[in-house]
Amino acid sequence: MMDSLVSVSPIAEQILLDDGSPFPLVITPKSGCVVNLFEAVTFIEDHCEELLSRLILSGAILFRDFPICDALAFDTFARAFKWVPLPYIGGAAPRRQVTDIVFTSNESPPSEPIPFHHEMAQVPKFPKHLMFFCEIPSKSGGETPIAYSPMVYNRISQALPSFVQQLEAKQVRYARILPNGDDPQSPIGRGWQSTYQTQDPFHAEQVCREQGTDCEWLDDGCLKTVTKILPAIRLDERTGKKSWFNSIVAAYTGWCDKRNDGKRAVTFADGTLMNKDDIDQCSNILDDCSVSFRWQKGDVLLVDNRQVLHARKSFEPPRRILAALFE
Repeated sequence: MMDSLVSVSPIAEQILLDDGSPFPLVITPKSGCVVNLFEAVTFIEDHCEELLSRLILSGAILFRDFPICDALAFDTFARAFKWVPLPYIGGAAPRRQVTDIVFTSNESPPSEPIPFHHEMAQVPKFPKHLMFFCEIPSKSGGETPIAYSPMVYNRISQALPSFVQQLEAKQVRYARILPNGDDPQSPIGRGWQSTYQTQDPFHAEQVCREQGTDCEWLDDGCLKTVTKILPAIRLDERTGKKSWFNSIVAAYTGWCDKRNDGKRAVTFADGTLMNKDDIDQCSNILDDCSVSFRWQKGDVLLVDNRQVLHARKSFEPPRRILAALFE
């Protein structure tokens, strides 16, 4: 049992889910235990099954005070779960690769908060698990709020039953104009070259086709994309719970720059625009359901992407949060 090596350590920001599970679960090493990276990796390998059982109950696990000091240590720690890394293909966020599986979290301007979303919910192949690592915490702001998606779905269903019925019946599409080259001033400034990891327009078109995404080249070299029809609500067969599995609020309120209009970035699949009041109410419910803790250097947050949404608060630089995605 892993309880001989680590403690479950409550933090003030935690909430309890309906079944009494803490959200997030916070684990810290006991005194004299898990004192170096080798022992941290061994702990994950020896207790992986128990950790994943607890992850399904809690949705997210915060590893605090583990001996993870930099990007290479985070890479090694993340690989201990033996998951297959997922390349960041099709995502909108500007990022930089740090190791083979580790990259920076969204590098959009620090003054711009990033709304709640499930990672890569706007593409057919999304990660099942995410890991975040705090290398440099911000002096002010910069939290990564998380929200338990089944709770969000239940509350939005109660508040906006007609809207949710439409989402389940019609489903959604996401539209975006990708710049010709990265635009670091935009929260969705990842260029088509970075998005599809190619300099070849024909290869970018091929990846779009494989994802079921319609694409159109514009005169300025930008690429307009419209996704296949995607669900906004998903049933998690592991838990039997429905989740608010989408990027509706993020797209509507955050996919805005000189190329894109958030109001048209996500629509019902039949092309009908969504009502701003509904989106605003969804955003408020997400905030009400969320947990936001202060990052500490060395923190690793493991997120079950099928159960948990995340966001980012604005911050005062410097701040360096790294991420890894897994199939």
